[in-house]
Amino acid sequence: MMKTNENTHKTERKEPTTDDLKKEEPMGILGWIQTEDYSFDCMLRMERFQIRLMLENMDPETEQAMAAALRANPKAAWLFEHKCPEMAEKVKTLAAQAPAHMAPEQVRKAENRVLGQFEDFVIYTTPEVMAEKCDFIYGWRKERLYELCALEGKTVLDVGSGTGRLAFAAAERAAFVAASEPVDALREFMRDEIARKGIRNMRVCDGLCDSLPFPDNSFDVTMSGHVVGDRFREEVDELTRVTRPGGWLLDVPGDQRRETGRNEQLLADGWEELAYTGTFGRMTYRYRKQVRK
Repeated sequence: MMKTNENTHKTERKEPTTDDLKKEEPMGILGWIQTEDYSFDCMLRMERFQIRLMLENMDPETEQAMAAALRANPKAAWLFEHKCPEMAEKVKTLAAQAPAHMAPEQVRKAENRVLGQFEDFVIYTTPEVMAEKCDFIYGWRKERLYELCALEGKTVLDVGSGTGRLAFAAAERAAFVAASEPVDALREFMRDEIARKGIRNMRVCDGLCDSLPFPDNSFDVTMSGHVVGDRFREEVDELTRVTRPGGWLLDVPGDQRRETGRNEQLLADGWEELAYTGTFGRMTYRYRKQVRK
């Protein structure tokens, strides 16, 4: 709350509304969530790869907060240790570093720091709100995909499908769409949407970008958005492996409020850039590459 002096209380004040209070709550780094809306128990839904990425990518302040949060949430610490055994020693070390006794407000401050820093993973636990909270979903138009290559009669793979932004758009034109997604909550969300909409040419499966559960040359079009980059060479090689000769690799990010910049890795790898001014006035950079084998 804003600090006030004595005279402030002598004047008539308007009581804060729910919206006013929401604005004062801690936000995630991308502005998608208010961390007070989430319990730290959402960490119990994390996948192995998410746990590893979080524990490997913490600045000192976030690491201190993670230590405190894990000490105060032994169920989360247990899950991290057992679901991601390669990080078990780090989890134990972190929990041991934190004070044994912390005030509830100290614990919640630490939890909010962790939730905000890993906002993308947190919001994946509530996929039903992503379409209204995530700018790259609600600001995007499916025509931006259709402009990149013909999908009619094609077999398409969407890698890191999320809530199915690209996959559902492709299913309107393609013969068949496979949506590969490593987060269970997102897979189940897509399956529910497929059933609700009566879609018959789309299936959902597990799979990481660098380890896809398909034979060589399975798809005419392999696409993704906001996925490739953590292990660039291995990921692009895997996308290429499952794509037929003459097929297309597509990188189709959604429109965002923040400036994202060009993807120099894809450009250096020979991908064609197709940019446009997005919904929020920022440049959105799409890429495509025809597969030659």
